[in-house]
Amino acid sequence: MANNTTSPTPMAAPGCPMFDVTNYTCSNALILPIINEYTWSAGTRAFLYLLAMFWCFLGVALIADVFMCAIEKITSKTAKVRIPDQNEPDGVKIIEVKVWNDTVANLSLLALGTSAPEILLSVIEIIGRNFEAGELGPGTIVGSAAFNLLVISAICIISIPEGEVRKIANMRVFGLTTFSCIWAYVWLSLVILVISPGVVDLTEAIITFLMFPGLIIGAYLIDKRPCMKKEEVVENGMVGISLEGYANEPLNTEEKSETIPVEEDKSHKNLLKLAKELGHESLDQGIPPEEAAKIVAAKLTEKEHHSRMWYRINATRSMSGGKKLVPQVYSAFKDVYDVTKLPEEERAEGKMALTTKDHTAGGTKAVIEFTAATLSVLESEKKVRIGIRRYGKMDTPATVRVETINGTATAPEDYIHLEEDVHFANNEQLRQLYVEIIDDNEWEPDEFFFVKLALPEAEENEDIVLGNISITQVTIINDDEPGKLEFGKPSIIAKESSRRVRIPVNRINGADGHVSVAWKTRDITAISGKDYQGGEGVLKFDHGETSRTIDIEIFDSMKPERDESFQVDLGECDGGAELGKIRKTIITIVNDEEFNGLVSRIVNLTKANMDALQLEDSTWVTQMKNAMNVNGGDLENATFIDYLLHFLTFFWKILFALVPPPKYLGGWPAFILSLAVIGFMTAIIGDLATLFGCLVDLNDSITAITLVALGTSMPDTFASKQAAVGEKTADSSIGNINGSNSVNVFLGLGLPWLMATIYHMTQGTEFKVPPGSLGFSVILYTACAIIAILLLIARRFLKPFGQAELGGPKWPKILSAVIMVSLWVFYVLLSSLNAENIINVQIGG
Repeated sequence: MANNTTSPTPMAAPGCPMFDVTNYTCSNALILPIINEYTWSAGTRAFLYLLAMFWCFLGVALIADVFMCAIEKITSKTAKVRIPDQNEPDGVKIIEVKVWNDTVANLSLLALGTSAPEILLSVIEIIGRNFEAGELGPGTIVGSAAFNLLVISAICIISIPEGEVRKIANMRVFGLTTFSCIWAYVWLSLVILVISPGVVDLTEAIITFLMFPGLIIGAYLIDKRPCMKKEEVVENGMVGISLEGYANEPLNTEEKSETIPVEEDKSHKNLLKLAKELGHESLDQGIPPEEAAKIVAAKLTEKEHHSRMWYRINATRSMSGGKKLVPQVYSAFKDVYDVTKLPEEERAEGKMALTTKDHTAGGTKAVIEFTAATLSVLESEKKVRIGIRRYGKMDTPATVRVETINGTATAPEDYIHLEEDVHFANNEQLRQLYVEIIDDNEWEPDEFFFVKLALPEAEENEDIVLGNISITQVTIINDDEPGKLEFGKPSIIAKESSRRVRIPVNRINGADGHVSVAWKTRDITAISGKDYQGGEGVLKFDHGETSRTIDIEIFDSMKPERDESFQVDLGECDGGAELGKIRKTIITIVNDEEFNGLVSRIVNLTKANMDALQLEDSTWVTQMKNAMNVNGGDLENATFIDYLLHFLTFFWKILFALVPPPKYLGGWPAFILSLAVIGFMTAIIGDLATLFGCLVDLNDSITAITLVALGTSMPDTFASKQAAVGEKTADSSIGNINGSNSVNVFLGLGLPWLMATIYHMTQGTEFKVPPGSLGFSVILYTACAIIAILLLIARRFLKPFGQAELGGPKWPKILSAVIMVSLWVFYVLLSSLNAENIINVQIGG
């Protein structure tokens, strides 16, 4: 606890002892201050401590990101299970099951991950106070619980789009955790106010601590009760996984979430379906397959089920300008992305006119579109020609609006913004316009922008419509340097019937001089000399030349279906050129139609995008690169806020990139080390909060339920909001709140109480926990929690609320959110007034 005495003067009268300038007002905490602040003003110190506390909150959120990735690695471990199956040749089917039950994982490791700062703060405070009770740790636990249940629930209720609802799916586990949450604080009240007022003995501490494993066991039994008819022994000796009915019935991964059939991949089917849909758009709208793959990846990521852990990590990275877990789609293609989010029946109706229908309506309408979906221009050419064509009805004049849109190239630095009307006279089919390119004689990477067509308001009638290619992409090629050489695509689909595949190699970021690059093929499943003509060679580029191809012959095969691949690698460069990012490409030989090839390419690119969004990084090098780059290296989609947050958290990112990647030893080294770092940083936050409260004369309990509780709960707030909107149920948003609140008490108080009572027992003393403001705060929170839970129950069963915990009709959900937030304000206000003795509610001794 900080020293609250007034700072003495450093001078002493003759004959009097010298004052100690190291012992001044608010100078003694567990670790801080680390330098002498005797001469600093109290206001300056308080301001700096407040800033440091919020900065450390960001640091804790970042190391919690690493901690969560380690937990994801640990809980995703699988084991092989043998079950009888008459349809299999050996009479046995092998499937994979998760070692960790989802419910157990949520209430143990995941709850520990989200509640680690609060739990460790309580433990560290007990140890730092020589095993005497403090107010900061318990106050943070109760304050965090109040914020989680009341404020986060309110935000989730009101965040659901109008007309939509989210319900708790697993009501059995939710019912248990809700009862456990209320009981946890009732038990806390009984311990400090009734059973042994002002004292916690060893029996009470042991019971409190054992309620944590009791909660986990109870939740597991409730979750598995309908399935617990038979046990099977898995290969690694695991017992207790129910597999009844799996041998003769199709496996349902939604109902039995722990079971992962090896031969069935539902996500791949969804990917293929979306890839085909975007394949049509790619052909019709001229969308590059790379952008189509981004749209598919964004759609899949948005719609597939994610754990609360995933949302917590994504929220943390959004708060720090880190690598997002959802791909960013360019605004120029946002309309296409929005179409994929519509219900299938609305998409079928063609509300946004993005289908392959005859736009001319039998020649009765004039259709206007670009002549090409993509264009390239050397920077030195200083302008690019844009072609616009009209077809269909030709006997009337027509006008179309043309506007440039920034991509990685921005106006006016890279090109001159264009926004004008283009007029077609009677029977005029083709018009051309020019966009001016800025040649600044400075090296910069190849960049691109978009040109978009729109109909002026006066032309928005039934006679004139836009065609399929209403957006074109213009790439500005820098020609001031020798450049970098790379493949145009990371993967290519080659039709067997074409007898040859042309592999594009692009020269980017410059086109000056003669350069060359060596290339070489490598077998994967396709065999050189049997399936294709492999080999090696040197590809040469002339001055100003930006694209060349490597032609490789493909041999015929008698296979009815073909899916074989080989790889081509780029090697040493000459002429001052360097290798770019795409140094290898995979060619897949198929004998399907052209459209299926396009779909396959989109699928491959989508998988590459999804792989880049994995939770844990594979190596230390990758971790360090992501830490050093804003937005994880995706600079094209980085915003000003991303850059600002990246700057604020750069120190933490570099420091935490040194933690072992979760891939090593099943994630346990990352788990242990990140937990230790969280503990150390929590100690720092505890000191900062204590010293800040001391300097502004704020009671520790008030600091705990406000600043500290809010700071530790911010990542969960953003995560729950994202989960509420993104998930089909409310389990990942509010379903785990009560479980986390229970774990906070059972571990956050049970563990330090157990340590303290054992210590005092060895000393022959009692572990005293004065009820004080804690007893009043606990009782007040319990009352507010009961009201909040009753409101959630009423929302589930009453029609005016939409019969769901989250969402529903506009005004009832606003009313619910206002009630929840009002309860939290009421709790904080009364607890603070009581702590400052402005109101004096005597509870306990």
